[in-house]
Amino acid sequence: MTELLSQAHIGITIALFLLAGATIAVFGIRMTYLARDLAVATGLGEAFMGAVFIGATTSLSGIIASATAAWEGQAGLAVSNSLGGIAAQTLFLVLADLLYRKANLEFAAASVENMMMSVQLMLLLCILLVAFNLPDASLLAVHPASVVLVAAYLFTLKLLVDTHEKPMWMPRMSPGTVSESRKHGKRHSRRQRSPLVLHFALCATAVGLAGWVIANCGIVIVEQTGLSAGITGGIFIAVSTSLPELVVAVTAIRMGALTLAVGDIVGGNAFDTLFVAVSDFFYREGPIFSAIDNTERVWLGSAMLMNTILLMGLMYRERRGIANIGMESALILLVYVGTVLLLGAQALSG
Repeated sequence: MTELLSQAHIGITIALFLLAGATIAVFGIRMTYLARDLAVATGLGEAFMGAVFIGATTSLSGIIASATAAWEGQAGLAVSNSLGGIAAQTLFLVLADLLYRKANLEFAAASVENMMMSVQLMLLLCILLVAFNLPDASLLAVHPASVVLVAAYLFTLKLLVDTHEKPMWMPRMSPGTVSESRKHGKRHSRRQRSPLVLHFALCATAVGLAGWVIANCGIVIVEQTGLSAGITGGIFIAVSTSLPELVVAVTAIRMGALTLAVGDIVGGNAFDTLFVAVSDFFYREGPIFSAIDNTERVWLGSAMLMNTILLMGLMYRERRGIANIGMESALILLVYVGTVLLLGAQALSG
């Protein structure tokens, strides 16, 4: 599709980009409501639904973009799309914090599952950090760290389920804390859950396809800028493929499903680390970890710093901040802006 769009008029590409964005808005909103109902119907909880079902679904476009870039030999574009997407999606929590007027979002959405997901993300990012600095090693042109990354993701998902079902720690419930909805009391039967699952799958397919269109349109639009792969993938492609997460998070905030909103972002970020593993499988010139440059390392450091700040906010739980956002949201914003300015300055000087 990218080749066809590159031959078409730029106006057509922009129109498709906007149409795909509108599709994401319509179906993403509906998918969010279905995810909340499924969280109650299955008993898995909002955090797990946001992390796995919504997080994975809304990341389809990003994983396709990274795999395509890796197949075409663009290692920097593939990896920076993953790490830049994590940074961009964490930034979306700042926007969500602005929308929620009652209290600081990290204070109101306190849950042990969200903290567990932040730890999960930090673990996966640490694996990437180690892999980026290891000597070249591969089996069939795939780095062992890619296998470890996938295994660690699956293992920590099991821990997340156990944390929801048998939590050993509980946040202090105080005025302003919003707990998950338990409207339907008990889990529904499999027959009752089937329509919800089918409807969710249809909406997820529409969002995934629209995200794929956005990814391809974004690649074509930024091809003419002459920016480096790290800038292109880390900012433009990453932000465009992360639009579904923004729509879902905003919708979840507006309907009061705060745990679902934070779970969508943090859990989606954990899934986004798998982009690197998938890209490694598609990159045929050797381990993708040895083909990156300092730009991808900067994105990795930024993602780790932003997630650490978020985790501190979830634990400290500042009730009120400045201009209706908590101190952690302000710091996340500063880290992201600083990263973009740093990479921009490097690109101009180079």
